[in-house]
Amino acid sequence: MRLAPHALTAVAALSVALLAGRVYQPARAEEAPPLTATQLATIEAQAFAAAGMPAGLTAPEAIPVQIRRGETFEQAVRRTGIAPEEASAVAATLSNAMDVTAMRAGQRFETAIAKPRGGRGDARLIGLTMRTGPATQLTVSRSFDGALRLRALEEKVTHETVVLNGKVEGSLSASAQREGAPAAVRRLAGRLFSHKFDMDRDIKASDEFTYVFGRSVTENGRTIGTDDMLYASLKGVAFYRFQRVGEKEAQYFDATGKNTRSAFMRTPLERGFRVSSSYGFRRHPIAGYRKMHQGIDFAAAMGTPVVAPADGVVVEARRWGGYGNWLRIRHPNGLESGYAHLSRYASGVRAGQRVRQGQIVAYVGSTGASTGPHLHYEIWRNGQRINPSGVKTQEGTVLAGADLTAFRAEKARIDRIIAAGGERRPQVQTASVASGLRPARG
Repeated sequence: MRLAPHALTAVAALSVALLAGRVYQPARAEEAPPLTATQLATIEAQAFAAAGMPAGLTAPEAIPVQIRRGETFEQAVRRTGIAPEEASAVAATLSNAMDVTAMRAGQRFETAIAKPRGGRGDARLIGLTMRTGPATQLTVSRSFDGALRLRALEEKVTHETVVLNGKVEGSLSASAQREGAPAAVRRLAGRLFSHKFDMDRDIKASDEFTYVFGRSVTENGRTIGTDDMLYASLKGVAFYRFQRVGEKEAQYFDATGKNTRSAFMRTPLERGFRVSSSYGFRRHPIAGYRKMHQGIDFAAAMGTPVVAPADGVVVEARRWGGYGNWLRIRHPNGLESGYAHLSRYASGVRAGQRVRQGQIVAYVGSTGASTGPHLHYEIWRNGQRINPSGVKTQEGTVLAGADLTAFRAEKARIDRIIAAGGERRPQVQTASVASGLRPARG
């Protein structure tokens, strides 16, 4: 009698199925396609965010943090608004992978913080990221149950040789920057071209240039390192990088193996300038009468770097009347160069200091009798001022013998790279992920 109701129900269900012309079949679930790594990462991030955002908190906000002088890592984390015990838990978690007590002032990291909606109470840390190297970082995030999870991430790194082609629009440096040339490459190229060109008068719009340089790039497309420039060309003038056996530094040579480094650069500025007043008689902009102008004025922005046009020794670095901050450098062959109206000197530049060609020695300013930011540039020969644009000096050396043979082989390699539009080398660093390193509860 107890089973009768259930039996009747089963018979009724079977009868309905038969009347419909079919017998009940169990449902079969279709197998879902496997998720990609990107989809998994997205789902995981959403899960972490959901786990770390209980009711009453706002969406996580990115807050950059920098450790201050005399401050510990834990104290820096607490400045985000989280509770002291939570900051201690974060420090304990991170200490599984690094010594948090050894962190120094200036160390930076990113945090994701959710704050109380009503403005009362402590904030909650959702995640923390700290870069530990050019391609490595540590992250602390919340798991599904609210525990803090530590991960060490290392990105894949590849090395590529870039062939960058462009046309001058405005200044050469600005044009190269728009094309993606890093600052070190732009400075070096400008320094080399200064041996051959007056960078204000000789470079025109639509002049074509090519730079070849190496760089290391992470899998996310972030450049983490730049190698020396291999090649640069402008207006038919080309430089090839080559290091002779037994020499500590590489130099740059033209296609025939002649060193492109002249004894004296054409201008002491590499970028962002124009000649505002030439050598000779002119109406003085302040005195108002005609007066001999015994140098060349370069109009440039405040703080533009000034470089030494040749190797030498600093003779003066002092205040000098209407010249304001004045610098004078003695070079070989009886030549001296002078610079006036400087805003400041480069670090370490003082009387008696040796400087090398292309080294930054000062910065453009407007000190002394000046109507605006510019560089007054003078050249002295045997104690007498001369026209800087008329200085002619001996060119560099020419390779021969085994050096010339080695240079030709290196030139051929660089030419092949240019013809191929660049190259990519195998990965020099493999990715690894370490997770779940003794996570601390929080």
